[in-house]
Amino acid sequence: VQLQASGGGLVQAGGSLRVSCAASGRSFSSYALGWFRQAPGKERDFVAGITGSGGIIYYADSVKGRFTISRDNAESTVHLQMNSLNPEDTAVYYCAATLSWVRTMARMTQTSLYNYWGQGTLVTVSS
Repeated sequence: VQLQASGGGLVQAGGSLRVSCAASGRSFSSYALGWFRQAPGKERDFVAGITGSGGIIYYADSVKGRFTISRDNAESTVHLQMNSLNPEDTAVYYCAATLSWVRTMARMTQTSLYNYWGQGTLVTVSS
């Protein structure tokens, strides 16, 4: 599967932004999907993840209650709605896909389990 992220940009603190990822390839609904982010000089961190059916969703504590992940298997897309943004959310956001079993939080957060990555989209939150 190939992933193409879009929707990043510049937003003021307290604002909202939605980033999306469009996939090409077969059997999109078989893949669990994750959003990760990487700030300058830092490691790539898990943000949110969703299983193929959408039945299991996990969020990093830092975004819980502010971000919402969703997927549309008919359109082969995954979205990350980000509300109440703050400057600490500034990062390049990556979508990723995996066929691995990631139905637990411990596994869904592991970057090494994701085989396919989008190119990333930059989100900048100004104070």
